[in-house]
Amino acid sequence: MQLTAKMFLIVCPMLFLAGFVDAIGGGGGLISLPAYLFAGLPIHTTVATNKLSSACGTSLATGRFIRHGLIDFKLAVPSVICAIAGSSLGAQLSMRMSEQVMKYVLFVALPVAAFFVLNKNLFQDSGGEAKEDRRTFIVSAVAAFVIGIYDGFYGPGTGTFLIIAFTVFAKMGIRAANGQAKIINLTTNVTSLVIFLIHGQVLIPLGLAAAACNMAGNYIGAGLAMEKGTKIARPVILFVLALLLIKIVTS
Repeated sequence: MQLTAKMFLIVCPMLFLAGFVDAIGGGGGLISLPAYLFAGLPIHTTVATNKLSSACGTSLATGRFIRHGLIDFKLAVPSVICAIAGSSLGAQLSMRMSEQVMKYVLFVALPVAAFFVLNKNLFQDSGGEAKEDRRTFIVSAVAAFVIGIYDGFYGPGTGTFLIIAFTVFAKMGIRAANGQAKIINLTTNVTSLVIFLIHGQVLIPLGLAAAACNMAGNYIGAGLAMEKGTKIARPVILFVLALLLIKIVTS
């Protein structure tokens, strides 16, 4: 697919906004995926290129969690293996879907993801650490595989889904759940990215430029002490999703 200046002019500012929103309130993925669609990319190329920018941002976040000792690697190893299997399956399913079917799935998936991302009441913070017991290992492995399929297929809201699974079913505190979610999300991003690269679906120059803008937005957003950050993030996400749904319906 031929890259144009218009694509960069649309995607880069929106990916900056996605990073900014993600840093202050979460849910940046609900902006980054529509950004590529607004720029005129086909759905398969959109999902694939979004994986490149997502993988870069998640790598930085995961590194930060590792430096602060918030990831239990003994617990993470089996989850990472399951995440590789799940995201590989999801990416392969995505590649086999027609553009029209992907469009219909997108019409349903993004509003559902938005509901979970924006509904913070679903998070149950027990304040506990990640326990290395049988239940926690099973929950982590199953969540990594199932949600990994979703991330390989589409992706927005993956981190939120993982955190909900860990806090609700494994009784982890938010900090511990967030740490485990990051290493799994990084794995699913990289695994599906590799598959999309093999199939030639990733627009690498656009993805790298978008990643740089996304990380800049994250950096600036994280540096602002905004007490009402979530109140700003919510309407921005809903506005972008509304525009996307209008675009899908009228296209």
